[in-house]
Amino acid sequence: MRSILITGGAGFIGSNFVPYFAKKYPDYFIVNLDKLTYAGDLKNLSEVDDAKNYAFVKADICDAAAVASTFEKYDVRGVIHFAAESHVDNSIANPRAFVEANVLGTFTLLDAARRHWGEDKSARFHHISTDEVYGTLGATGFFTEETPYAPNSPYSASKAGSDMQVRSFVHTYGLNATTSNCSNNYGPKQHKEKLIPTIIRTALAGKPIPIYGDGKNVRDWLYVLDHCKAVDLVYHKGRTGEVYNIGGRNERDNLAIAARICEILDRKRPHAEGSYKDLISFVKDRPGHDRRYAIDATKLETELGWRADETFDTGIEKTVEWYLN
Repeated sequence: MRSILITGGAGFIGSNFVPYFAKKYPDYFIVNLDKLTYAGDLKNLSEVDDAKNYAFVKADICDAAAVASTFEKYDVRGVIHFAAESHVDNSIANPRAFVEANVLGTFTLLDAARRHWGEDKSARFHHISTDEVYGTLGATGFFTEETPYAPNSPYSASKAGSDMQVRSFVHTYGLNATTSNCSNNYGPKQHKEKLIPTIIRTALAGKPIPIYGDGKNVRDWLYVLDHCKAVDLVYHKGRTGEVYNIGGRNERDNLAIAARICEILDRKRPHAEGSYKDLISFVKDRPGHDRRYAIDATKLETELGWRADETFDTGIEKTVEWYLN
């Protein structure tokens, strides 16, 4: 069995990807390496508890000895790298942790792969990044793979640094690597600190639903399983050294997101004192808050034939239902 290392497999996107990948590819042996920070939870991986093609390794991607040992023990021949510090607010409060995890951690993995694989060009490293590396957009236009990097937060700067590490290993060492930059993910298992879980959680508790600034910051929303399918496709069929943008073509501003979730909750879990929309409140804006992100996923769609299965309306319905259950 070919061993594939998934980093950050206990986090939000990783814990959706691991069960999907392990079930789809029974001939792969999936090694999930995760530090289990506050954002990682093994309970999110109950679907693979009894899987014969799965193992968990608790380790930090910055720990070169632990990473090298994992490569050696399992003879890792593929890496799909999700592990990252990802919450923008936390990066503003503690930027060093983001540089360490996202830049140094990615370098540590790349270096271990380079050393372990040697001349084996069949082994592949896929790096998952974010559209936030491109900065912010005005009212029109889209990020493409040619958009210059202009990160505006410590988080996005650290992810831009990790992307550049991958690029350098392709060009300097000939590493077989690809990168994908995705828009905002949502869906089951997302940590409570993120926008959509926060809206659901505070609404159900009857507390004010906090929305930054005027609520008009726009993001392109991508259902997490659609993202998993895209990563699978890029890992297997993407061209070495290429970057692929993954977006849902579902632009919504934060206020519209909150209103839509409240409408679903009004229907599924009626609030005795009226609509949940009455709980929407505005709080001081995040420093340096980017106004709009939107991804042009044409390259992924035309080259590899990917399409998102979920619209925002179908995806958010499934997401709210999961949290209610």
